This record gives sequence, structure tokens and C-alpha cells, in this order.
Amino acid sequence: MKKFLTVALALATTVASAQTMRVGMAYDAGGKADKSFNQSAYEGSQRAAKAFGLQVKDFEPSDPSQIIQGVRSFAKEGFDLTVGVGFANNASISQVAKENPDLFFGLVDDVSPEKNVASLVFNEEQGSYLVGYLAAMNSSTGVVGFIGGMDIPLIHKFQAGYTAGVKAANPKAVVVPQYVGTTPDAWNNPGKAKEIAASMRGRGADIIFAAAGGSGGGLIDYIKQTQCLKASQLPKGVTFKSNAFASVKKSASYQKACAGNTRPMFFIGVDSNQNYLGDFDKNPATMNHGLTSMLKRVDNAVYALIRDVKDDKFKGGERRFGLKEGGVGYAVDQYNKALIPSGQVVRLEGVKAKIISGSIKVPTK
Repeated sequence: MKKFLTVALALATTVASAQTMRVGMAYDAGGKADKSFNQSAYEGSQRAAKAFGLQVKDFEPSDPSQIIQGVRSFAKEGFDLTVGVGFANNASISQVAKENPDLFFGLVDDVSPEKNVASLVFNEEQGSYLVGYLAAMNSSTGVVGFIGGMDIPLIHKFQAGYTAGVKAANPKAVVVPQYVGTTPDAWNNPGKAKEIAASMRGRGADIIFAAAGGSGGGLIDYIKQTQCLKASQLPKGVTFKSNAFASVKKSASYQKACAGNTRPMFFIGVDSNQNYLGDFDKNPATMNHGLTSMLKRVDNAVYALIRDVKDDKFKGGERRFGLKEGGVGYAVDQYNKALIPSGQVVRLEGVKAKIISGSIKVPTK
């Protein structure tokens, strides 16, 4: 009897294991800990794993040429869903999906022609418009920057929306754009982004938005080191036009480094909420240097896709996430609420409503 129970228990365990849903996540350059795009996808998969009791396995390629190996290995093991994070994974996901028509796949940030691939794409330009609008309302110089990662159409959408939002709030504002590079290495080159940030500060930019993946850390490091613009260092033709943050409590280090006629510098985060990265003195009560973050809810999209597979509701084809679907937005939390007056939030929410209704059409290029 004891032997029978042991065999039965082992059989039940095997059946349960076989029934456990498995999800493979193939990440883009920068890896799942980039504090941005990849990490958002990772967090969505982990939330699903916890909620649904499924297994998630990660693949982080050290070289883009390895992506297809990881995707194919998930397919060979019969994973219920394999998600390629990033447009660079399109070819690999599409090829392996074509080879395995009975399996389900997901692709973030691009559209696959294969019927068994759910393509998760976003209206990045809409969220970028909102943070651009906010940047223009708060810039002390009327000059703001945009650092793109890889020079591709996807990031051009961020730039187009951001520029349109800036100009809508202040037609006289100047937007200074520059890209880190033209290869996938551009997503993980904080040193280059730091150099770009320095050049933008030299042109009078006090607020800079980086849509550059892991490279965005270079912008944050630069602002941490400099903290402010000094009147004596402004280029010809650029002056301080406002002092919106004069009454915000500042850290001792800021007051020491930025005494005299100065204005604070800010970054705008991307994809994940990066506001906390601007808390340089580890005290949210003092002025933080993350003005806001353009949220791209890759986590929600990945979570929803996994849930659909679990519920036998998988559907291939394009799935678009914009302001209306809660797929993009901007972040206000304990780290930046002192920077953004309630009146600005009300104004921004009005702009958001007009984008959702279609009365404001945001350009994509």
C-alpha cells in the first residue's frame, strides 16, 4: 500500500508539473535590470508568475546574434508562451513562430506577420507629448533636451511627441535633440549619453528627456554631478526666464554647489517610473531631480498577454496601448509632487483628455 501511494504521489507531481504554464522571456540589449524598458517587461512577467503560479525563464543575450538561440530553445522545450522584448527580436520571434505554429509568441515594440504572435505596440508619442508639455511649463531657460538611444523610427515617435508637447505649452521653447548611436549598443552606452547631456547643458538646456534604455543612466549621473545651471555659464542669447522651484526645500549639497544665480537641472525618465533615481540625497522631502517619467506600461501589456494565454484567450496580431488603454502616461509620486503644482496636473489632465478624444492629434515623426 505504501509503495502504491508513493507511485501515485510521484505520478500526481509529474502531472501537476506538466500542467504548470511556462513562459520564456527573451530580452533586448541592456538586459532585464536596465531600470527602464526591459525591466518593465520583467516586472510584468514576475507579477504574472506570482498571480498565476506559473514558471518564467529569462534569456539575456550577450550579443544580438544569440537572440534566436534563446527563442528557439524555449520553443524546443514546448513553452506555452515565448515573449521577445524589443523590436530587435522581431526576426527571431517571427522565424521561430513560423516553425512552431502550435505555440504562442509575443513581441514587444514591433509587429510580426505571423498569426501566432501577439504584437504589443504603444503610442509612445502620446505619453511623450505630456512630459514635453510639462517640461516647457517648468523650464527656466526655455531650452530643453531630448536624448534618443538608437536612431530608429520607434524613438523618433518619442522625439516627435515630446517636441510637439513642448511647443504646445511654449511655442518659443527650443528643443535640442541628439541620439546616442545607430546600432543596438546605443541602448547601453551611458558614457556617450553623459557627453550629450553636457553639450545640452552648454546650450542652456535645464530639462532633458532620455528615451535611451540603459544609456539614460548617463544623463542621470551627469545631472547628479552638476545639479544646476549657473547664470555665468549660460550661452549667448539664453537667460533665466523663471524660477519655478525657488520655494522647494533643497539639500545642503545642492545649496553649496548651486549658490548664487542658478536654476536646478532635471531629467525626465522613460518606460518605468524613474523618479526615485533623482533623489540624490535619499530624502524625498528635499528637491529631487527627476521632473517626471514617461511611463510605457510594458509590464501591464506583458501581464495581460500571459493572462490571456492562461485563460485560453490568446489572440495573435497587433495590440495597441495608448493613453486610452492606460498603456502610456506620466508619473507623479512622493519624489516629484513638490515639483509639479496641482494646477499643472489639472492642466495636463485636460490635455490628456483632448488626446484621448482625438481633438489633439500627436505626430509620430
